[in-house]
Amino acid sequence: MRVFRGGLWLLSLLACAAPAEDWPVPDWQSQPAAIDWRPVDDYAFPERNETERSGVRSDALLIIRDGRILYERYHAPTAANTSHLTWSVSKSVLATLLGVAYGEQRFRLEDQAARFYPPLAKHPELRLIDLLHWASGLAWQEDYEYAPLKSSVVAMLYTRGRQDMAAYAAAMAADQAPGQRSRYSSGDSNLLAAALRGMLDPQQYASYPWQALFIPLGIDSAVWERDGAGTFVGSSYLYLSARDLGRIGLLMLREGRWQDRQLLPVDWVAFNRALFAHAQAIEGEANPGGHWWLNRPLPGHPPPWPDAPQDVYAALGHWGQALYVLPSQKLVVVRYGDDRDGSYSHNALLERVLAAVAGEGR
Repeated sequence: MRVFRGGLWLLSLLACAAPAEDWPVPDWQSQPAAIDWRPVDDYAFPERNETERSGVRSDALLIIRDGRILYERYHAPTAANTSHLTWSVSKSVLATLLGVAYGEQRFRLEDQAARFYPPLAKHPELRLIDLLHWASGLAWQEDYEYAPLKSSVVAMLYTRGRQDMAAYAAAMAADQAPGQRSRYSSGDSNLLAAALRGMLDPQQYASYPWQALFIPLGIDSAVWERDGAGTFVGSSYLYLSARDLGRIGLLMLREGRWQDRQLLPVDWVAFNRALFAHAQAIEGEANPGGHWWLNRPLPGHPPPWPDAPQDVYAALGHWGQALYVLPSQKLVVVRYGDDRDGSYSHNALLERVLAAVAGEGR
């Protein structure tokens, strides 16, 4: 009994000595810090060229360290409470939502996708893990501005596919076996959104993102559009404030734990961060994980963002939307933008943020 009591006393002492964790309940706390943010400001918020709509055009930049805000800036009309279009950041939030369903044992990664979305019966070998790696093997074309007449995603979002986006993607022919090659596809993401619908009772689906993820995290800005068939547009049309997207980042930074609740299984977060085995390097682009983007290098190639740690992973969207998670630095960075000419660089922003934080107090 003495040993048992002594053990309790030691555990109590360790608990008292451990630093308290910071959580945004009900809102984020700020951390005063002697940091020179001028290089970050100069890069992220240069004077805008409103006539040509060119150059780096940040709408929001939020930097969080270990649960407290270090830096926050907005460009009007975006503000702290603005629900901003995240574009393809939606895909990684969808993966986070699927992580909750995975923890509820609603599916396994190796399950056939057609089990949950019957229109995929013509692709019987396609598994959920293949969709999560953007490796469906479907003959998909993800161009927007550069080849709009040949674009699968433009047709899905705006023309003949918009009434039922998953059905449009499921009807595509396959040009290779699933799981063999990653090819970025908003169609794969919307098939996952439809598969999630098949995992739930019909009355659950409309509220599931809120009940399973947003409400537990304290997110109150979320707007998620649905297509004509009532399926969430998991590829593209989630709106969140920068602070609420930061909550997703903190959840991932802390291995799926929110306060005293393990909202996502640890192995699900590990899957999100694991490099797809058949990934192929594309210069200047991050490498695919489980519906997140990784800075981990492929054999024989440098990391995509050479001035950032290799453990960085991100949710990325059209026109410069980004959520970066930097585990080794305990940092979460949210960036919203309106970049139309490709001048924004993930590496350039991360390099400046890391240099500023490293120089604190100098």
